Amino acid sequence: MLLCGATILVPRAALLTRLLSGLGALRGLSSISANNTYDVVVVGAGIVGLAVARQLLLRHPNLLVGVLEKEAGVARHQSGHNSGVIHSGLYYAPGSLKAMLCVRGAALLYAYCEERHIPYRRCGKLVVAVERSEVPRLRALYERGLQNKVPDLCLLQPHDIQEREPYCRGLLALESPHTGIVDYKRVAEAYAEDFREAGGLLHTGFEVNSIQLVGTGAQAPIELLSTGGARIQSRYVVTCAGLQSDRVAQMSGCSFQPSIVPFRGDYLVLRPEKAHLVRGNIYPTPNPSLPFLGVHFTPRMDGSVWLGPNAILAFKREGYGLLDFDAKDTWDTVLNRGLAKLLFRHFKAGAAELLRSFSMAATIKDLQRFIPEITVKDVARGPSGVRAQALDGEGNLVDDFIFDGGVGALGSRILHVRNAPSPAATSSLAISEVIVDEVEQKFEI
Repeated sequence: MLLCGATILVPRAALLTRLLSGLGALRGLSSISANNTYDVVVVGAGIVGLAVARQLLLRHPNLLVGVLEKEAGVARHQSGHNSGVIHSGLYYAPGSLKAMLCVRGAALLYAYCEERHIPYRRCGKLVVAVERSEVPRLRALYERGLQNKVPDLCLLQPHDIQEREPYCRGLLALESPHTGIVDYKRVAEAYAEDFREAGGLLHTGFEVNSIQLVGTGAQAPIELLSTGGARIQSRYVVTCAGLQSDRVAQMSGCSFQPSIVPFRGDYLVLRPEKAHLVRGNIYPTPNPSLPFLGVHFTPRMDGSVWLGPNAILAFKREGYGLLDFDAKDTWDTVLNRGLAKLLFRHFKAGAAELLRSFSMAATIKDLQRFIPEITVKDVARGPSGVRAQALDGEGNLVDDFIFDGGVGALGSRILHVRNAPSPAATSSLAISEVIVDEVEQKFEI
């Protein structure tokens, strides 16, 4: 394979291999190219990894691109265990990359869902102030949303709130009518279909446990070894490993900071006969002194309504049950030097989150601030998700993109996406543009 100017030239044999492999992929197969080599390999088939692989082939259809995923299918973790909300970009600092990517990403996602006939609902959102102390914060959030160019925001008085949400009570609400809901697993599957149709290959059941250069020199390939012994080589590697992003980055010599601390969020589900109590998303006024948003009401595409979530430490990075435990994951979390500082700063809030994990009544009490009619009898325990929260050594939640490479010759050929912060699912198409820009610049593609 030759690097000529800004274009990677692929030999004829590789092009033939790609054609035959692409035909197999269109039939739903996941086969490795004849010589197990690629121009670019993306590690991780969550919504961000798939969006990046898709975008890379849209821009550079001459490349051989593969995606490696340790699970049996796509979107098995964060991408398939989230609230399903299409966020509008209210909360983020004006001018920040997160704010711009969310606003642009939401617009791109709605257009993509229309194009691919993926069901969604633009059901809107109310951010509600229920206490006088929350009103100034809500007005500040409204101003922030205007600066972020979130469309059609407005403030609602109590009678307007009840027109939108008849059972909701509040002193003031911020309405974001373009907030919506979608099934992100279905979106991720559509990205995977686009990727395959463009000639990309998706390899499931490939858990990367080693990344190393084979030989020396500028042409030396990178070899990725799986737990099962399979090997794949590539000229360049991009990792979007989510809950495992810190561990994968360390395989190429990167620092262990920022590290991933898993937080599990547990939801309650409103019983079907009570689903009429909620029309759209209802969120609390955020408290900037707390690390997480608080419980809220989230309608789903299947007609159900989720209530929550809490946010507590998980003792297994990919464990969705209350008692799920993994010794290595727990050990890494306990030894994280920033965690103790985070817990000390937010001890009271953390204790409240833990209480809500075991007590439905405690969660219902929070929810009744907005909809007094809800009782414990109206809910059942629902699903859970685990959030990959990047944490620095001082106990600060990392709230921005972190790109990393590693050391030496290997580091110049790898791009690790160590943190793609929420709302990454909403912003996935916009995020993929930024990451592929970074890929093109770093790898001179």
